[in-house]
Amino acid sequence: MAGLKFGFSSSLCECAVSRIAYVNGRYVSQRDAVIHIEDRGYQFADGVYEVCEVLQGALIDEKRHLDRLAYSLGELQIAAPLRTGALPVVIREVMARNRIENGYIYIQVTRGVAPRDHAFPPKSVRPSLIVTARASDPKKNETTARTGISVVTAPDLRWKRVDIKSISLLPNVLARQFARERGAYEAWLIDSDGMVTEGAASNAWIIKADGTIVTHPADHSILRGITRTTLIEVIAAQGLKLEERKFSLAEAFMAREAFITGATTLIMPIVRIDGQPIGAGVPGPVALKLRAIFHEAAARSS
Repeated sequence: MAGLKFGFSSSLCECAVSRIAYVNGRYVSQRDAVIHIEDRGYQFADGVYEVCEVLQGALIDEKRHLDRLAYSLGELQIAAPLRTGALPVVIREVMARNRIENGYIYIQVTRGVAPRDHAFPPKSVRPSLIVTARASDPKKNETTARTGISVVTAPDLRWKRVDIKSISLLPNVLARQFARERGAYEAWLIDSDGMVTEGAASNAWIIKADGTIVTHPADHSILRGITRTTLIEVIAAQGLKLEERKFSLAEAFMAREAFITGATTLIMPIVRIDGQPIGAGVPGPVALKLRAIFHEAAARSS
């Protein structure tokens, strides 16, 4: 069988115990993991993914991540790769084999292996499933949150169904590289009307002078982030005012605070946009408080 190496090179992996991946029914060392050269994920980016945080051995908001995975699969007419209830078992086995206490679980499903043709293959073709795990140090993100991040703006060049968590991420890659080359942590994407949609790998938020929190509505032009969804519940519980609406870059410059959200960043305060300080130019108290209490509201499953 023709195959391509599938794996990552990471300083976190250079240890005596190799990282273990689940690839289409087998648990294998990532250095030995392969996918078929005609997997539609490789050929067409014909697949979806999820990233779920692991904190102190517990999966954060697991059900919401799996529900969104099911939604993305349904929108692309890709069959579920495993029977109901089996994927959580695989996830926990990957966590255990990699001894993940804090980190992330990555789940990728593609339409499967078939001769290259743009149209869907026969329904007999089984979807491909990959599950990997990566350890992380929560203290690193906490240090970043205390100093805040900078973002730069870039045109939103993505397709019109961003609500599907597709593995087709080239515009996001280019936007994130654009940010990195300018010394920024993230890129905020600007649509054709001059409105902020979201970040290259995050949702975008501002806090107005009157304390109102604003974020783009969850339509087809943004991904309905799981951290975003949980945070909306936190905001309501705290009695804070929320507006789900579009906002412009000019409004962002006038904001008291700004931040991004995502599974790998949680609530991350922004101190500069395109080089211009936001508010006092330091992480704002509301964003920091929301970050501090976020995990109290997030669902944990062991």
